[in-house]
Amino acid sequence: MKSYRLIPMAVLAIFLLGLDQLTKYLVVQNMEEGESIPVLGKYLAITSHRNSGAAWGMLQGQMIFFYIVTVIVLAILVYVYFKEAKNNLLLQIAIVMLIAGSIGNFIDRILFQEVVDFVDVLLIFYDFPIFNIADSALTVGVILMLVEFFFMGKGEKDAGN
Repeated sequence: MKSYRLIPMAVLAIFLLGLDQLTKYLVVQNMEEGESIPVLGKYLAITSHRNSGAAWGMLQGQMIFFYIVTVIVLAILVYVYFKEAKNNLLLQIAIVMLIAGSIGNFIDRILFQEVVDFVDVLLIFYDFPIFNIADSALTVGVILMLVEFFFMGKGEKDAGN
């Protein structure tokens, strides 16, 4: 029997997407672009920032490209979820996080032609690019997927040989 855990996964996706959109809304409504509020001294701040590109500001202003890529990626993720993630909770969580993160930034691109970022972190001497909840969901989703593919799924393949 296939086990997809659709309701808990839908709740996770809605929670992540709602948290992403709520935090972005609060930043847009309550802060001027460029304004920064320290949270943990110089190491963590809420900084109102906009990004019309991808991670690290790559591909600035290429909205049509992002629209097309996001729709393709979402279709692939949904396909993989139903074809490959049955009975695999870690892979289901990873895919749901990727879907929620993709949709969160996609909403921004459609509504504003840019993404609202606000989490500003200084890692010792490296000023990490400002990001948001959707970016965090994408990052954690990728990490979970890599853990599944390289560590967890390895035993299943070995057992079958």
